[in-house]
Amino acid sequence: LPALLLFIEWIVSLVLDVSRKREDRDSLKSDSRRRFLLNLGIVGAGFLLSGMLAGILRWAGSFRVHKVWFPVKKLHSAFHGYRIVQISDLHLGSWASVTELDRAIDLILEQKPDLIVFTGDLVNYSTAEALPFEAALRRLRAPDGVLAILGNHDYGGYTRWPSAYAKRKNLADLKSFYQRIGWKLLNNENVVIQREGGTIAIAGVENWGAHSRFPKRGNVLQALNGIEHIPVKILLSHDPTHWQNIVIEKTPEILLTLSGHTHGMQFGIETAGIRWSPAKYFYRHWAGLYANPDQTQFLYVNRGLGNIGYPGRIGIYPEITLIELLSD
Repeated sequence: LPALLLFIEWIVSLVLDVSRKREDRDSLKSDSRRRFLLNLGIVGAGFLLSGMLAGILRWAGSFRVHKVWFPVKKLHSAFHGYRIVQISDLHLGSWASVTELDRAIDLILEQKPDLIVFTGDLVNYSTAEALPFEAALRRLRAPDGVLAILGNHDYGGYTRWPSAYAKRKNLADLKSFYQRIGWKLLNNENVVIQREGGTIAIAGVENWGAHSRFPKRGNVLQALNGIEHIPVKILLSHDPTHWQNIVIEKTPEILLTLSGHTHGMQFGIETAGIRWSPAKYFYRHWAGLYANPDQTQFLYVNRGLGNIGYPGRIGIYPEITLIELLSD
């Protein structure tokens, strides 16, 4: 809030400065124009402040379920209608209370998923942020379990540690936390899910981001080891730049990649006719479903359930993705 007030003060001072530089000889007209510009600046700043407060107090908790019906050519009939819920970017250090997270978990469980996947960034800075939410996260259950991967924030790289050992221990504590809540962490690994003679494989990689400041620990070839014979492969990879730079170039056998990371920058417009966010200037694939030119590989980018930086959402709402596999 103090930062917003300073921003409003800056806007008002800017408007006044512009009006002063454009004064003409007619002081009456000049004063009138100055008052108009001042009032315009105050009204604009008021709208901005109101929108940002609404984004914090209301829209940050406006969880939306995005449903994706996904036809798969080689899908065994036993997996027709298989429901995968994807969540991403919880950033637990930004949540004001467990109550809000419980509401989100209730909505997730209402989707009756066969499998739940989490595509990284459980915390902002350290594992300690997750501890108050341990009991709530244990509630997430599905017949085929909960699978998770690490995001760039999970490695503890955004804060200073007293020693290299402390940083390593933080990551070890995070892995132990996942064990306690019953989520299986996939670090360049895979699991095979079987149903009535049919199989699908879910692989998960550590973070790999194209930008130099993000960790590049993901090894998709290692993650696929041992599942070469399984016809349907789904990859969990936090950063969508991994898909465009590595996955579609080196692993054409991966049908669907599930990512997060961008948050849609928590700001934008998504209507029937308009789909825009400043995220598009940083990420080619920033929210929703994408395909390679041959329509043989697909990427879904989740908008995130939590927040980082600005503790709100404007136009890009927190997302729960429900993907239903269909026999084609």
